[in-house]
Amino acid sequence: MSPSSREKHGYEFGGPIGASLISFGLPIGCYAFAFLCNDVSGAPPPSLLHPSTLSLDKLIAETGWPGFSGLCSVRAILGTLAYYAFSLVLNVVLPAREVEGVELQNDQGRHKYNFNAFSSAVFTLTIAAAGTALQGPKFPLWPFIHENYIGILTANILISYALATYVYVASFSVKANDPNKRQLAAGGVTGNIIYDWFIGRELNPRISIPLCGEVDIKAWMELRPGMLGWILLNLAFIMGQYGTYGYITDSILIVTFTQAFYVLDALWNEPAILTTMDITTDGFGFMLAFGDLVWVPFIYSIQGRYLSIHPVKLGTARSVFIMAVYFAGYYIFRASNSEKNRFRTNPNDPSVSHLKYIETKRGTRLLISGWWGTARHINYFGDWLMSWAYCLPTWMAGYAIRSSILTGEKVVSQGPNNEMAGAAIPITYFYMLYFAILLVHRENRDSANCARKYGKSWDEYCRIVKWKIVPGIY
Repeated sequence: MSPSSREKHGYEFGGPIGASLISFGLPIGCYAFAFLCNDVSGAPPPSLLHPSTLSLDKLIAETGWPGFSGLCSVRAILGTLAYYAFSLVLNVVLPAREVEGVELQNDQGRHKYNFNAFSSAVFTLTIAAAGTALQGPKFPLWPFIHENYIGILTANILISYALATYVYVASFSVKANDPNKRQLAAGGVTGNIIYDWFIGRELNPRISIPLCGEVDIKAWMELRPGMLGWILLNLAFIMGQYGTYGYITDSILIVTFTQAFYVLDALWNEPAILTTMDITTDGFGFMLAFGDLVWVPFIYSIQGRYLSIHPVKLGTARSVFIMAVYFAGYYIFRASNSEKNRFRTNPNDPSVSHLKYIETKRGTRLLISGWWGTARHINYFGDWLMSWAYCLPTWMAGYAIRSSILTGEKVVSQGPNNEMAGAAIPITYFYMLYFAILLVHRENRDSANCARKYGKSWDEYCRIVKWKIVPGIY
C-alpha cells in the first residue's frame, strides 16, 4: 500500500505507540483484576485503602500472589487446549447452516460460512448440567476452573499472542486477486510491524485443519471459545458460591442469567456478525484475538467472581429494577440490530420495506428512519444499558476477609464498621465505564470509515440523523 493510501486511512489507537502499550499493557491489567478481586484478603486488598502503610510485601501477601512459577501450569495449558479442540470437533460434527458473507472488495465474490455456535454451546452446557446434576459443585470442570483460574488466564493470553503472530506471518502470502478470495485489511498494511500485528493485516484469515476442514479464524474466534468461556466461568463461580456457603444468591443468578442470555442470543443470531465492522472492516490481529479470547471472558465475568466470594442478597425490589433495565437495553439492542440485518440482506422484507434511506454513489443504502433514524448507533445504547445489569448486582461493592478470633475460620464481610462498602466499585463497575468509552470510540472509528467510503452522502446522513448513540443526548 502506498504512503498516500496509508495517510488516507490513518493510524488508530494511538498508532504504533498506542498499539505497543495496549498489546503489552492489557495482559497486565487482566492479571491486576484477577488479584484485586481475590479470596485471600478481599476486594480490593485492604492495604490499598491505607497508602501510607502500603508495602509490596503486604500487597503480595494480600493478593495471594503465586509467584511467577504459579502464573503458568502445564495442566492449565493442556486443559485450555483441550477446550479449544473440543469446540473445533463440535464445529465439524454438529449440523450447521451455510451462510454467505457480504460482498468482498474488487468484486471477488463472497466467503461462505458454516455456523453452529449455538448448538455447540447447548451441547457443551448440557454436558456441564448433567455432570453438575450428578456431582454438584464437585463436577470436575468447576474445581478445575477454580484451581487453575490464573493458569487458564495465562494460557489464553499466550494463545492470543501466538494466534496474532501466526496470522500476521501468514498474511504475507496473500496475492493480488487471490484465487482463494483472501484480502488484506485497508487499515492493517501500514508497514509498521507492531501496528499491523496489532490491528491485523489480513481481513478474513482462514486455515485448513486436518479432520476439521477450513476454519475462518476471525469468525470462529468471535463467538466460540471466549463467549462460551464467559458463561462457563460464571457457572463455575455459582458452584464456588454454593460450595462455600451452601446457597446461591439472587445477585449472582442475575449476573449469570443476563450475561448468558446475551451470549446465547448472539450465538443464535450468529450470521448477524457478518455485517459488523469486526468482520467487514477490521483485520484479524492481536486486538481481536486478545479481545475475543481474554478480555471478554475474564474481564466481563469479574462480577460473578466477586459475588462467588462475597454473596450479595438484593431482594425483590432491587432485582426487579435491575432486570427491567436489562430487558429495556436488550429490546433496543436486538430490535435495532435485527432491523439493520434484515434490511441489508433483504430490503424487500415487509418488515423493513417501508423504511426510508439515502442511496450512496457506491449503491449502499443508509437508513434514516426506524431505529436507525433515531441515532446512528442506537444499538450501542441498548448494549450499554445491558451492561448496567451486569454491575448493579454487586451493589456497594467491597469486602474484607479476616480470620475469626474464636474459630480461626475466614470471615467475609464489609468490615466491622462497613468501611469496605463501595471500595471495590472501580473493580466491579469497571465494565460499565470501559464499555461506554469503547462504544464511543467504536462509533468514532465507524464514522471515520463511513466518511471515507461515502463522502458527501455520509455528510447528508449525519445532517438528517443528528445523534450518534443516545437520542437527545449524544
